[in-house]
Amino acid sequence: MGQEFLKLFEERSFPVKSLKLLASERSVGKTLIFKGQPVTIELATEESVKGIDIVFFSAGATRSRALIPAAIESGAIAIDNSSAFRMEEGVPLVVPEVNPEKLKSDSRLFPVANCTAIILTVAVAPLKKLGKIDRLIVSTYQSASGGGASMMQLLEDETKAVVAGEVPPPSKLNTRYAFNLFSHNTPINEFGYNEEEAKVIEESRKILGMPDLKINVTCVRVPILRAHTETVTVEFDGPAPSEEAVREALASAAGVRVIDDRTANRFPTPLDASGQGDVLVGRIRQDVSNPNAISMLITGDQLLKGAALNAVQIAEEVLKLNPSTVA
Repeated sequence: MGQEFLKLFEERSFPVKSLKLLASERSVGKTLIFKGQPVTIELATEESVKGIDIVFFSAGATRSRALIPAAIESGAIAIDNSSAFRMEEGVPLVVPEVNPEKLKSDSRLFPVANCTAIILTVAVAPLKKLGKIDRLIVSTYQSASGGGASMMQLLEDETKAVVAGEVPPPSKLNTRYAFNLFSHNTPINEFGYNEEEAKVIEESRKILGMPDLKINVTCVRVPILRAHTETVTVEFDGPAPSEEAVREALASAAGVRVIDDRTANRFPTPLDASGQGDVLVGRIRQDVSNPNAISMLITGDQLLKGAALNAVQIAEEVLKLNPSTVA
């Protein structure tokens, strides 16, 4: 994630006058390159996050809870990629293409939503103007990068071993990853939903401003390195809009790109989504089993739009609201 932030700062000409890189003990002393210059990584502590205008956190909920209060107390704006504060009452959960009105100039804490929920809501929000949405049915095909660099390395190592006819080494998973699918490996709640599914349900409702929206989600990890894909059925409270109306609404929406060529069998893929910031949408069709529903396929780079890009977009909007802030 840190690498993605640095790339985005350069690509988007984010106004960085001074940059500090913070991490755990194992990374202290290492260097990363920003605008052609090496920047040495320092230890992330309560003291080190003070005196900074904007702090981007991406070290997990535990570290965010420990460090963010100190950053905010010292006057910083905290943009947090963990789940620590997402569902707190009064804390905005912003996806700039969906609910920019939730950005307030007096807010100091901006959590970044779950990556799957961000990708989902960017594609669903434009359809709200076509009719009242009653229910979402979502199945996900989530890549290794959602589990971090170690998960990506695990997939690569296991794949090489299987292709070579070798037995993959033991891993933290309770199943083999290479050439396999498995339920998202997060704790199961009392209703039988894993933690990822619960996050998507709760956070999507908050982002869309629809606390009573019915959502059913099944999250599955697939042997893809990068970018999450989702199949989505949108049920309306009444007859579904036409396919053409859906395509037009999506094509005109910020952050969405329609790839929907039935003749050429050309629809969104994780490779299309990887390394760019749009949510790609295709397979747009009427649900033949329900006249009130349409179905579609969406995919997005969860390291970018699902995480780092969404965080930087929030910061860009915050700077517009607080032009005196210097990053």
